Amino acid sequence: MTAATATPGAGAPAGAGAAHEKVPLTLHIGFLAMVIGMFMSILDVQIVASSIRQIQAGVAASGEEIAWVQTGYLIAEVVGIPLSGFLNRVFGIRRLFIISAGAFTVSSFLCALSWDLDSLVAFRAIQGFVGAAMVPTTMAAAFTLFPGGRSMTQQVMIGMVATLAPSIGPTLGGWVTEHLGWHWLFLINIVPGIAACVLVYLFVPKQKGDLNLLKRLDVLGFSAMALFLGSLEWVVDEGPAAGWFSDGDIRIATALCIISAAIFFYRAFSYHTPVVDLKVFGNRNFWSGSLLATIVGFGLYGSVYILPLFLGQVRGFSSLQIGHIMSISGLAMFIGGPLAGALTRRLDPRIVVGIGIALVMTGLWGNAQLTPQSGFDELFWPQALRGMGLILTMVPVSNLALGTLPPPQVANASGLFTVVRNLGGAIGIAALNTMTYHFTALHEQELGSRLDPSRPEVQAFLQQAEANAAAHGLADPSSTAIAQLVMRMKLEALTMTFNNLFMAMAMAFCFISLTLLVLKKPINAPGGPAH
Repeated sequence: MTAATATPGAGAPAGAGAAHEKVPLTLHIGFLAMVIGMFMSILDVQIVASSIRQIQAGVAASGEEIAWVQTGYLIAEVVGIPLSGFLNRVFGIRRLFIISAGAFTVSSFLCALSWDLDSLVAFRAIQGFVGAAMVPTTMAAAFTLFPGGRSMTQQVMIGMVATLAPSIGPTLGGWVTEHLGWHWLFLINIVPGIAACVLVYLFVPKQKGDLNLLKRLDVLGFSAMALFLGSLEWVVDEGPAAGWFSDGDIRIATALCIISAAIFFYRAFSYHTPVVDLKVFGNRNFWSGSLLATIVGFGLYGSVYILPLFLGQVRGFSSLQIGHIMSISGLAMFIGGPLAGALTRRLDPRIVVGIGIALVMTGLWGNAQLTPQSGFDELFWPQALRGMGLILTMVPVSNLALGTLPPPQVANASGLFTVVRNLGGAIGIAALNTMTYHFTALHEQELGSRLDPSRPEVQAFLQQAEANAAAHGLADPSSTAIAQLVMRMKLEALTMTFNNLFMAMAMAFCFISLTLLVLKKPINAPGGPAH
């Protein structure tokens, strides 16, 4: 590599003059390859989740067993992500990304060759762990490989990928499974994975690593971190269906989580070379930006999780129809990415985050007005506003959280930032599932108490339903009419529940907007006084 190419990798402090240095085209190509790898990693979770039933049939597993295909991946990934900061110091950005992307590609191929459930779960866990470094490494590259370490174009690309992949994942996964088979959910990673490794090797400058750090790896701290994050991910994933602490396994896992967390935090602050440097949370912008990222993860993954459930369970839409509606938010994110970058360059990033939060809240509030007849037309603007708001929030939040840190801390901080965003999504979905059980029972009880046959409205419904059943020649029109009334009540209760869930997410964004009061302007941010 030329000296001009290698210089940005040295991690010089951000400065006004450095921001105008010319970046070689080769470095842009190398970074684009890293973004492709990041996209693969995020997309893989979504496309597999959307086709889990087809995979279940392919490996002859029960509904409870097949869940481990996804759970195993998520647990391994959440353990691997924070380790990326330490590994970056060992190998450097280029080498670590190539190792991660290469191993992810090989493990994807092994997943496609799985011969039974056990082999698939094992390969998925390997895939999640080895590929975990791609997201935080790409984020770190945007802040350290480019002049001034604050390239807004690269941050926009990361924000678009981080928000777009979960939105299009279910649609793409359904199409691939339907037309090619579930094995191709993994095989589609091979070509882009190889391309990413080759391009990064050729065009991303090599950074110095310190292999001697491996001898000082805090094995106890790493083991405690793995148990802490792994058990936490499992508890929040399985807790809602298991009834939380009424289940013995959940209680045991929670106790393990607490004990291992205590050991991990002790080692993180006492060991001379901690696996994860938590001192970065002493930076005001990083901890407040991480809080924002947690809620962004909640809104992003929660909305992508809830809306397809409503469209499938209440409207009875096919996967293609659901994908058609979900594509609105993805398109809005794609359009909003360049806008987010332009606004963040010209305005105080805190203002852009405020605009984004307002748009997300408006979109979620619009989603909370669902009826059993809501379709594309009713969901268009809420989807568009939410998608636009998420990308307007994601891009400047990354800039705010990481933009005041010295370059040597960025790799470690980007891993932690990714973890809190993913945990925000996982914990948020667990909370939404728990609220679903509660609100559905509440609304069914409330509506059921009003189904008095003596009420004129109920009599009119039953008479019409009974007449229709008789006209179609059904044997017991009276029972059919009552069954239709109960089904209508359940659909109304379920719709009310989904409205409650969207409103809960809107309120979460409302409360988290208070963190804007404590954020400082990044070093390179334009306009306005710093506080």
